[in-house]
Amino acid sequence: MRELTDPELYQALEYARDLDDTAAGEIIERFHLDQTALAQTLFEVFLIVIAEQDQDMAQLFMSLCFDVICVFQKAFGPLPPQNEMGFDWLEKQAMLLDAEFQSLMTDRNMDEKIRHKLQDRFLQRSIEDSPQMGLVRFTNAAIDDFASESPNRVKAIRTIQTMIFVAVRLLGNLYSMKI
Repeated sequence: MRELTDPELYQALEYARDLDDTAAGEIIERFHLDQTALAQTLFEVFLIVIAEQDQDMAQLFMSLCFDVICVFQKAFGPLPPQNEMGFDWLEKQAMLLDAEFQSLMTDRNMDEKIRHKLQDRFLQRSIEDSPQMGLVRFTNAAIDDFASESPNRVKAIRTIQTMIFVAVRLLGNLYSMKI
């Protein structure tokens, strides 16, 4: 999958921000229908992990996930349906990310040094897969900016940035399989 240029990225982000509530609701509904397992992962599992750390950051996560979905749809077309990808696609993706993903779960007993090494390894491998780094930088900047408004939000920065990165990577992998 090719990296979006800055103009393409900004055009897709502008598209997402210009949608009215009805159109936005239709996109989210279509996402839930076309990619049920991925939608549940993002908007339930990931959201719960972030909400445990900070409720405001969980709201931001949902907003940024919407932006990410819109960027991919605007730039690369309709989302491939889950039944075309195989119902076990997300499970296979999760198995590949398992150890690193476990490091994100704050309720898991894990030595902090090992946790940070696994998170760093996860990020390094993800960068090598060349996801949409412009989109990741945009979301990270939005997260940093939002977190700077309240000291309570700071503790969730690393988690939300990693979860958004996972979302971008999964959508990139999904669209790469479509091509």
